[in-house]
Amino acid sequence: MKRINILTASLTLILFSNFNAKAQIKLSDIFKIITEKPANTTSATGTPSTFEIGQGIKEALQIGVSAGADRLSAKDGFLGNLAVKILMPPEAKKVEKTLRGIGLNKLCDNVITSLNRAAEDAAIEAKPIFISAIKQMTLADATNILLGNNDAATTYFKRVTTAQLMQKFSPIVTTSLNKVNATKYYSDLTSQYNRLPLVKPVNTNLTEYVTQKAIDGLFIEVAKEELKIRGNLSSRSTTLLQKVFGYADKKKI
Repeated sequence: MKRINILTASLTLILFSNFNAKAQIKLSDIFKIITEKPANTTSATGTPSTFEIGQGIKEALQIGVSAGADRLSAKDGFLGNLAVKILMPPEAKKVEKTLRGIGLNKLCDNVITSLNRAAEDAAIEAKPIFISAIKQMTLADATNILLGNNDAATTYFKRVTTAQLMQKFSPIVTTSLNKVNATKYYSDLTSQYNRLPLVKPVNTNLTEYVTQKAIDGLFIEVAKEELKIRGNLSSRSTTLLQKVFGYADKKKI
């Protein structure tokens, strides 16, 4: 009996030792996972690699252009924003002043509202064009933008997207101008004016005018977002953005 008790105790001790060793291994593995820094984690400090600069710039621009395009494509995105609001074409300024002078304010307001509604419709199509331009950006482009002037990204977008935007926006603006009665309102306005004695008839290519103003407005919003990410630390919402733009801050001192 005594031998059996000793054997049982020894077996229990061996089993407990094995269990304890396994438990220690598991605990040490867990501790290792918690304390070791993952290989793909980006530090918020230090000099970014060329790849990190490329990824950081693309991330920042995607956030910026998406925010700008979303704002402008919403109702009153153009009409309610004095920086981009589309007013009468230059050649129609005299028309507007004359017609408002004889009490036709509503007609003038209808034209302005409809022009801005057309631009808001077109702005919906801007985001995929900008995103495509970002994806095609080279590492050299990204570095030049990061270390360039405060409008370097906006300048880049103007260079690589303007032709596409004009081509894409033009038919949308034409459709939208008709949908919101801009063409009719503007025709009514110019007809009223052209009936007045001794005035020079006014003719405007509304599609061309609104398309260009819509694109100008987009670049104004993109420029705002670019300034925000460059100058506002709280806008650098990820570790990568903090590292990349922190590096740019130091290089510009």
